[in-house]
Amino acid sequence: MYILLANFSFLEIWYVTSTVPNMLANLLSETSTISFYGCFLQFYFFFSMGTTETFFLSAMAFDRYLAICRPLHYPTVMTVQRCIRIGAGCWVCGFSCFLLPVYLISQLPFCGPNIIDHFLCDPGPLMKLSCVPAPATEIICAIFNSVLIFSTFLFITSSYTLVIRSVLRVPSAEGRHKAFSTCGSHLAVVSLFYGSIMVMYVSPTAGNPAGIQKIVTLFYSVMTPFFNPLIYSLRNKEMKKALRKLFQIMRFGQRQPLKN
Repeated sequence: MYILLANFSFLEIWYVTSTVPNMLANLLSETSTISFYGCFLQFYFFFSMGTTETFFLSAMAFDRYLAICRPLHYPTVMTVQRCIRIGAGCWVCGFSCFLLPVYLISQLPFCGPNIIDHFLCDPGPLMKLSCVPAPATEIICAIFNSVLIFSTFLFITSSYTLVIRSVLRVPSAEGRHKAFSTCGSHLAVVSLFYGSIMVMYVSPTAGNPAGIQKIVTLFYSVMTPFFNPLIYSLRNKEMKKALRKLFQIMRFGQRQPLKN
């Protein structure tokens, strides 16, 4: 689990780095420009890392399934070498899948004004800049996104369906609570990430207004990586204790000094 979490944390750092620095620079600059090749480079890395994240979330769901449903087989199945191979497979598959959409959109003719109504190079605004309608490219990209998103989401859902069935058979309430708490952080991250990308990329991009595209993209590209460390930290007892103290201070004000 910790090998996968380490890879996931490293991925989240670069996921944010691919867009946020350029976005902040554009907000502070009077000429918010990006080169053609720079735009498609950002497009490739941002969505490749997003695709890699779906694979890592699926791998983490499989890890939780083995830990809860097959606990005696877990040490022999999820060895360190196998975890490393799974992590490497997620990286390779994630950075290979989005080559086709990037190629298809880069082949469209762009004849001006070349103003992207977005804060990053997203496929929807890019296809709107094309000189000619590209319904085939849009449909192919929508199908590609739908297959990728739903296949990994169904895998995660299937894994947790088996986990829930197994947990409900645990006789003690304490055992059920411990099992659910093990999966709670991952389920919260999956809900945030998949909820936003399904709204954005499952349907053809022409049906989404520009304002909604920006809000949803901002949520899953900036806010979700911001919340993920907090979500996983809530499993830490020291973090929970510190948060309880903070809430008590916020509720009752400054604590009174102790008297002898």
